[in-house]
Amino acid sequence: MIRAWRQPVLLAGVLGCALLLTGCGGNDSNDELQVHRHALDGSPSSLDPVHSSTLYSNHLVLNIYDTLYAYQYLARPYQLKPNLAQALPEVSEDGLSYTIRIKPGNRFTDDKAFQDGQGRVVTAHDVVYSLLRHFDPASQSQGSWLWQGLIAGMDEWTQAGADYDAPPAGLQALDDTTLQVRLNKPYPQFVHTLALGFAGIVPREAVELYGHEFGVRPVGSGPFELMRFNSVKAVLEPNPYFRQEPVSLSAEGYDPATQSEYGLEAIEGRSPPFIDRLEFHFLAEDTARWSSMLKGDEIDYARIPAIHFEDVLAQRNPIEIKPEIDQRFHVLPFVEPGFVRTDFNMADPAVGYHPDAEQNERNKALRCALVKAFDWQTRNDVLYYGIAKLFPGVIPPVAPEYDTNMSLESLQYDPSGAQALLSEYGWNADNLPTLEYGFMNSVTNRQYYEQMRSFFETIGYPREKVEALVFPSFGDLNQAARESRVMLYFSGWNMDYPDAQNTMQLYYGPNRAPGANTANYQNPAYDRLYEQAAVMQASPERTALYRQMNKMLVDDCVSITGLTRTMLLMWNKDTVYMPDRSFAAGYSLRYVDHRDGTTKASAAGEQQH
Repeated sequence: MIRAWRQPVLLAGVLGCALLLTGCGGNDSNDELQVHRHALDGSPSSLDPVHSSTLYSNHLVLNIYDTLYAYQYLARPYQLKPNLAQALPEVSEDGLSYTIRIKPGNRFTDDKAFQDGQGRVVTAHDVVYSLLRHFDPASQSQGSWLWQGLIAGMDEWTQAGADYDAPPAGLQALDDTTLQVRLNKPYPQFVHTLALGFAGIVPREAVELYGHEFGVRPVGSGPFELMRFNSVKAVLEPNPYFRQEPVSLSAEGYDPATQSEYGLEAIEGRSPPFIDRLEFHFLAEDTARWSSMLKGDEIDYARIPAIHFEDVLAQRNPIEIKPEIDQRFHVLPFVEPGFVRTDFNMADPAVGYHPDAEQNERNKALRCALVKAFDWQTRNDVLYYGIAKLFPGVIPPVAPEYDTNMSLESLQYDPSGAQALLSEYGWNADNLPTLEYGFMNSVTNRQYYEQMRSFFETIGYPREKVEALVFPSFGDLNQAARESRVMLYFSGWNMDYPDAQNTMQLYYGPNRAPGANTANYQNPAYDRLYEQAAVMQASPERTALYRQMNKMLVDDCVSITGLTRTMLLMWNKDTVYMPDRSFAAGYSLRYVDHRDGTTKASAAGEQQH
């Protein structure tokens, strides 16, 4: 079934504008539709791939746009697979040249940006254009750091005026289905970057037609297309042109021992997407999300708020689900591929680097005292229900390079040691600097702040000298951090791909703000090791370098870290699904099915193609 072309209509809304697309299949009635209602605990700020810097944006971006590569739906550890690409790249012996062939015949969805409103075929030229946008200053890309200094000729292309009709030598479409990329230096994580939302493939016609509104009027070739979008909800429906690729559970990494209870056998041999409508409900408040989930008819999936863990768990270690919850829902304990941290702004002379060598050492002692004052076990017990995982530094347990033998000293609550350190370096209640702690406005984040302030009080830090710097949204906090306007701030980092390089680059000197290194850490020894490791393939030697760098960060007390959250993901038992909360989360949603809609969805899929 080919849907009629939809004429987009703009409406006023909280996000600047809300998108309403009407036409065939746009009926709000769910009586005859198989609908999956997916709750997110935050909302996207943009659906333009160059601005898809949050987990929330990526959930939608990876369903609206195609990427060359994706992650196997069920494989753990995560494994790359071709998506729009025909196969993994052909890589030259020096690791600098990548040749990628894309699957022919894929089409963008219908839109007035195209001739006669009909979506055209996706080509390698679209891939080139989509990557070039990250280096056009007019795009204000949030993802250019992924490829900064890597693609041959890209810097010169930007400096020459960013002419899309004259791409650099390092990024060329050899023909409509063949892409060739030439790098300045080896970058083993390159293929992983082509699976990110930042690498979503867009048509030039739509970007040029809609301009800044493209972030709410997306046009892609992914499994779904956007019908409606506002500050509380997004509605997607299957892309009628999406390619038929029958599911092979074994190829997706299916493990019957751990995944058989989720009914995944129902999708074997069928081509996604299987549902008629995918709805995203943006429910930032924990209580609202929990209440909607329990009602059973408002949403089908949600991340359980930590304050409700006791309503779900019969015991913590090992995790056991209460019978009354287990009867109604699947609950998956999910260890996030990332961590929470409170970074110091090393560019702030009150706590970071200082031109006077003696004061510089005093500031380091201050930071280390605050690290010692932080009671991670209490943080875990009180705010993460005791099921989070503590680890030293910034290489989280899910990373292949995680060091199980690294000392846990940096996690030890040591108020007496903190007091001794302050005294040794001449700090006292009168001369301690006022700490401005930045966080996004929410009840939970306020709890984090109050608890941290109480920790610091135990070592004699005056309560009035630990001030809250509250931002209305994560975007505002992130912007302030990138402008170095926050002294220390709480944030989480979800890895973009399963490689410790993705966390180590957060503290690489040249990435300082406004780049990813918002801590503004500057350590020449660290940078040399990073540059050495960054061009190496995964190996014991590279892992040793990453672990050495991790210890440097711990020793310099750059951040109060680390804890990786164990989340509880909850979904209705009539939903055939294996959820994910990582870089692969968006990809998993094309495989959602509902048990009572298997036959209908299959028939609909056959009609669409």
